[in-house]
Amino acid sequence: MNIAIIAHDVKKELMTQFCIAYAGVLSQHNLCATGTTGKVVSEATGLKIQSFLSGDQGGEQQIASRVACNEIDLLLMFGDPLNPKPMEPIEADLLRLCNVHNVPVATNIATAEALIHSLARGDLDWRDIVNPKANAGEAAEEAPAEEEA
Repeated sequence: MNIAIIAHDVKKELMTQFCIAYAGVLSQHNLCATGTTGKVVSEATGLKIQSFLSGDQGGEQQIASRVACNEIDLLLMFGDPLNPKPMEPIEADLLRLCNVHNVPVATNIATAEALIHSLARGDLDWRDIVNPKANAGEAAEEAPAEEEA
């Protein structure tokens, strides 16, 4: 599965601790993140993370475009609800796209824990059924090419 990670500055440490705790589960999936979050989490966990631009430089839009193309299966987005940011309209659009494409979203650690446990149990495998295109490249790489007779 393709998992996107976003964390506001005041939530980067929480996201890092979450990813350390669940590195075993997360390591089995493709991870991407906004720039600084990806760097911080990758350095702390050793997880391989594709980092986009920083959120304020367009990283959230890059992730939103992947959601719009049905290339993201799960979004972990820890925001700062007490200090509104100018990026909130972009985040609202990102959440709207997740709703349109049935992408599970965690905006706090409680929901993230529930989703990560569901992911580990295989409860989110339905994403492979509704989203076969996003994971088709991985399956094609694993399957040997058939020989012609």
